[in-house]
Amino acid sequence: MEYDWLGFGYAALVAAGGVVGYAKAGSVPSLAAGLLFGGLAGLGAYQQSKDPKNVWLSLVASGTLSAVMGMRFYNSRKAMPGIVAGASLLMVGRLGLQIMEKPLKP
Repeated sequence: MEYDWLGFGYAALVAAGGVVGYAKAGSVPSLAAGLLFGGLAGLGAYQQSKDPKNVWLSLVASGTLSAVMGMRFYNSRKAMPGIVAGASLLMVGRLGLQIMEKPLKP
């Protein structure tokens, strides 16, 4: 079984973003959302490690985060929402390419 290390790294980044938001501003919603979406992204990476075509949970988590954090970055111009939004957009692109990949014929 090949692990989706990029997906696990993304999940860790999202969870770390929630922890940083809590540590810097005392934002409990940021902590909760970071841990929730980090956990979902981690579960999606685990599912994708088991079956490389099972990208749907990762796609939903990263797509939602790219929209939400993109709006937060647009309104605040703070670094952490921009980093998470950028990483989420890259994950959406990566997962989209994996969906469009044609299976190899034997």
